[in-house]
Amino acid sequence: MTPTNWTPSPDPVTETSTDAGGAHRSDAANWARPVSSLKASTTTGTTDLVRGRRPMGAIQGFGQLWQKTFRVRLEGAGVTPPEVIRTWREHFGEFWPANARFHAPLTGIAPGEVALLDGRAPGGLTLSTGVLVLYSDDESFTFMTPEGHMFAGWVTFSAYDDGATTVAQAQVLMRAQDPIIELGMRFGGHRQENQHWVTTLRNLAARFGVDAVASTQVVCVDPRRQWRRATNLRYDVGMRSTLHMLGRPIRWLRRGR
Repeated sequence: MTPTNWTPSPDPVTETSTDAGGAHRSDAANWARPVSSLKASTTTGTTDLVRGRRPMGAIQGFGQLWQKTFRVRLEGAGVTPPEVIRTWREHFGEFWPANARFHAPLTGIAPGEVALLDGRAPGGLTLSTGVLVLYSDDESFTFMTPEGHMFAGWVTFSAYDDGATTVAQAQVLMRAQDPIIELGMRFGGHRQENQHWVTTLRNLAARFGVDAVASTQVVCVDPRRQWRRATNLRYDVGMRSTLHMLGRPIRWLRRGR
């Protein structure tokens, strides 16, 4: 499940459904409470550049709208979808490629928590950003990006039965957040993003003793660019990370004083 219309509001998001007995149940506890700005519970080992930023969905992004789906079949692993999701959620950063770091919240990947991320850009610059845990249950969990992230949108991680085989899936619905990132996505950014999730799923499969390569499906849902969102450039993660790096000597001197 990938949310497509979540926006901050004073009241919690509530989803209800009816079970086989006709009783109503609510999965409100699985959703993050709407927030107007983000705050991480830990900054260990990274830089918190998402503090005070708003969460942004794909509708607030600038670039073309893409849906990317990555799947790996856990043939012969003998694990259920809930077991896969539990392992994935508890050890999420361990499955990432070597050039990226995921700093989990103190309470783990739970609705409403904010995780911080570090990634390497060309030239050795460390890009620091984060994600909001929008949704989490036994079969899936979803991240939502903040202002300044490389893209605006959602990433949903799930697992399901396909016959006698469990399939793990990562699905991204995204727009590049600003014109600079959109240009970068055209010249290698999409390839790098795709490889990130292919590697992640391969590492996840290896945890269950499966040597498999993830399949990739990429669809351009909307080829138009939202030029009214070009002002997102003021939050660009590359510019903010560069300014933060250049300010290190000043911060060091202030701490010395």
